[in-house]
Amino acid sequence: MSDDDNTNRYSSAGGVAGRFVAQQLLMKPYIWSAVHVHEHGRRNLDTLKPPFIAVANHSSHLDAPLIMGALPQRLSRNLAAGAAADYFFTKWYTTAATRLFFNAFPVDRKGLRNRKGLAGVLISEGVPLLLFPEGTRSRTGAMKNFTPGHAALSISRNVPVLPIALVGAYAAMPYGTTRPPQGRPSVHVVFGRPLKAAPGEIAHQFAERIYRYVVELHDSTARAYGMPTQADFHRAVALRKAAAEQAAQLAQSATNPEPPISTPSSNASGG
Repeated sequence: MSDDDNTNRYSSAGGVAGRFVAQQLLMKPYIWSAVHVHEHGRRNLDTLKPPFIAVANHSSHLDAPLIMGALPQRLSRNLAAGAAADYFFTKWYTTAATRLFFNAFPVDRKGLRNRKGLAGVLISEGVPLLLFPEGTRSRTGAMKNFTPGHAALSISRNVPVLPIALVGAYAAMPYGTTRPPQGRPSVHVVFGRPLKAAPGEIAHQFAERIYRYVVELHDSTARAYGMPTQADFHRAVALRKAAAEQAAQLAQSATNPEPPISTPSSNASGG
């Protein structure tokens, strides 16, 4: 039996104890000292019980630590984070660290396809999941559409989805950086209302509704604290793309100038 097939480790007493030390005594104190964390919507967690599927926008390596640190222990103690198999599970030391700190299981970046449907097995065994339906970190802060795997899993296992918006994490630790900047930038963890699919709602429709709700949570918090909204991020992306295209056109024109337009010389003589 491979280590991934041994699902007991995701909720064993030894695993819980190890994660408590790793998360609460090491990871959370470091992250909370590096950034100023604001938590919103904790009342939405009052009636939530495992198993559930937590989903969030993804723009920083801070995202999973922020969520696991902000959730109450009764919800985070067995929370298993889906981590990219081709990034976190290729070397033994990254695999070990990811499992220790995040109770991680491998997923394909294109969805929830993984070894023998591990995500579904974990949910069936009462283990809550943390998934990032964009598939990878945003390079710009702008959210991509959500893949529907989490919605399909929620429908098939009849468990709620907990939407979470992370505001400011991209600015605090964007793609390509290894640590937060000086000065403890503010980040916000916003918990929404747990959702289930409506009668007749299929996975793609449910995933789109969850996506819109996460955008709403993100933008309402961003506007309240004077931070960029998703519209701001997407506008910046569009402007950079337009500027790059214009620069490419100018460079091409300079490299391959058009020949001058010739006009026939006049040979007519006066009468």
